[in-house]
Amino acid sequence: MNPIFSPSLHIQRHQFVIDFVRKNKPKQVADLGCGEGKLLKQLKFHRNIELLVGVDSNGAKIKKMRHRLAPLSTDYLQPTYDQLRVELYQGSVTQRDGRLRRFDLVTSIELIEHLTLTDLECFASVVFGYMIPASVIVSTPNSEFNALLPGLTGFRHSDHKFEWNRSEFRSWALKVCLDYGYEVEFTGVGEAPQDQQESIGFCSQIGVFHRLQGNDHCSVLHGSDVEEVFAYTLVYSVNYPSLHDSNTLRKVLVSEVLHWAEHLKNRWMKEKTGRTNDVLPHRQTEQGALEELLSESHTPTSCTETLDCPVDYCDRGDVEEQEGAGLLWANDPQQQSGTLNRYVLVPLAVLWSCCPKIGELSGSLENLRHLLMDHPQVKLTQDGSSLLVKCEEQDPDQVDGGLEDDEDFRAVQRSHRAEPEEDWEANV
Repeated sequence: MNPIFSPSLHIQRHQFVIDFVRKNKPKQVADLGCGEGKLLKQLKFHRNIELLVGVDSNGAKIKKMRHRLAPLSTDYLQPTYDQLRVELYQGSVTQRDGRLRRFDLVTSIELIEHLTLTDLECFASVVFGYMIPASVIVSTPNSEFNALLPGLTGFRHSDHKFEWNRSEFRSWALKVCLDYGYEVEFTGVGEAPQDQQESIGFCSQIGVFHRLQGNDHCSVLHGSDVEEVFAYTLVYSVNYPSLHDSNTLRKVLVSEVLHWAEHLKNRWMKEKTGRTNDVLPHRQTEQGALEELLSESHTPTSCTETLDCPVDYCDRGDVEEQEGAGLLWANDPQQQSGTLNRYVLVPLAVLWSCCPKIGELSGSLENLRHLLMDHPQVKLTQDGSSLLVKCEEQDPDQVDGGLEDDEDFRAVQRSHRAEPEEDWEANV
């Protein structure tokens, strides 16, 4: 049957729902009789949807579709501010469940024809009278089109209990509107040949129902005054990673901060020495080094600008904190032996101002400092104004330099922090 349509009929039905979602931007969407979850899989990419629910009586299908609706690795690597929760339930559309009330959109795609007429009455009562969604999309076969389907005798599927013509579907839909306070518009997908469109209509007829304002009195008559029940079995639920979650936000922010701090350090050191991941040449006197540090105060506003001095530089050894300068400077006692272990201090103000994503994620410089504080991957100065980034250099003859570097660094931390030392080695 489907090959006579291009694209196929089920794709056209799903596209109709997707176009509706794109236009009306519902936040809560439930698909009744979701089957293998093909429609849900497409809807999960629409960022306006915050809660996506599938309901089907076939538990095996529900369990099978969990893998289709699970977050992808890219969802964890590049989370957005969009929030999405997916829930899959096993249950019958003839039963009430309070968790599905007052959704923005409920869809029933090629479902009602599988119900007995008695169950169809329950379906209308549950969906329109109890769930009372803002909008409902119902599609069902148009029996008038069957004559055009090659080789078809009887119903289109062996499980169909009925197949309505356009008049019968219209009569049912208008009665639903009268009983439960909705209005409906009729359309469909799968067009007949041009000369038969008027007389036959669409292959799948669709009713789009909209709840009338002020019709809540109808819901009172049909069950909202009854204690809510939970007849469905929750089979699967997942929250997609979102920057609205504080843990996810902090993880992404720290990753960005470490990346850009390393980038800025390498650029500045390349300008100073012509090499990255290296140390600066020896300065003749400590006083001269300090004067050079204090004179380099340019703060860029864009990461693409030429960086005169995006970072403050310090050696390691005996540390002196310069009041008001926000700098740390140390003379490495190992210099005479050829082993230079130095660190660069990247001011948080530089990271916040010159890297737009860091500014967007943190919101303010103070909030950036708060989010980075006490994070095991981040090493801040005592006043929390700068990030400490290591400059790697090791004497080729020194095999265990890494361990000594960590011990030196802990000595640096002890000299300007009152709180107990932290085992940075375990967090590198």
